[in-house]
Amino acid sequence: MRPVHTALAVLVAAVWGFNFVVIEIGLGHFPPLLLSALRFLVAALPAVFFVGRPKTAWKWIIAVGVALGVAKFGLLFTGMAAGMPAGLSSLVLQVQSVFTAVLASLLLRERPGRVRVAGMAVALAGIAVAAVDGGTSGPVLGFTLVVAAAACWGVSNVLTRKASPPDALNFMVWVCTVPVLPLFALSLLLEGPGRDLAALRALDWSGAAVIAYVAWVSTVFGFGAWNHLLKRYPASSVAPFSLLVPVFGMSSAALVLGEDISGLRWVAALLLVGGVGMTSLAPARAGTTRTTTVAGGGAAEGGGAGSGAAEVSAGSPPAAAAASPAP
Repeated sequence: MRPVHTALAVLVAAVWGFNFVVIEIGLGHFPPLLLSALRFLVAALPAVFFVGRPKTAWKWIIAVGVALGVAKFGLLFTGMAAGMPAGLSSLVLQVQSVFTAVLASLLLRERPGRVRVAGMAVALAGIAVAAVDGGTSGPVLGFTLVVAAAACWGVSNVLTRKASPPDALNFMVWVCTVPVLPLFALSLLLEGPGRDLAALRALDWSGAAVIAYVAWVSTVFGFGAWNHLLKRYPASSVAPFSLLVPVFGMSSAALVLGEDISGLRWVAALLLVGGVGMTSLAPARAGTTRTTTVAGGGAAEGGGAGSGAAEVSAGSPPAAAAASPAP
């Protein structure tokens, strides 16, 4: 990769890692489901008016929107609101690549090779260590919800792989429109109209900055830049930069929020990042070569949803490798 594009990839990873800190701050202003709904609303508007009509069947747009937007981000934000630390969330969420590989094996008949299987085992060992650390430093419920969010992200990655959208940016902008009403409805039902109205009435510059960051910086800029890189380079060249997201997430949470990084968490980070790297980047087992358009499945978070398409063959990393790792 050219130096300028390497710098861009690192910048995107930093933006997505810091996004967990911004989400943590945002949860001090808004209930979690309302915050997630606002994120998708602001990310989708006005972008939806500039990307043209959907170029992928609505069944896939709705399916990914529900799995990624409603389930994944609803669970992630709720888990963080339940006490899951921002830094640990940025780390644990990366186990999505293991869920993606398992689901792709079951549903898409993508047979994992020995290195990929070993990577999944290492990553799961990292989750076990993170669970021990989380059990001593945070609520079990929050940890469980973030792991469930990672599983839903894996589902959305496989659905995106099946959809094979011809225009990833168009696809993900339309995906962002799907979770808005369901998340607002769930917020009214579970968090209550009184709490939602109070949060909106108390909106200040800090709360507005949170929405702007998670919607425009993390989602629009982050996914736009990731998509640009995936169009210029193979997914196997871009995907490794996703491993920097928990590094930036944990370090920024320590610097900004004062979160402690225990020895166990460092061990979990080494195991999980190493395992994710083996799972995502190891070549698949030899088989019939086929070319497929893979669009990034994430948000992400983080930004709201991953964008970016890359041509991969059966010997390339699975959908997880092309999926953007945004929160």
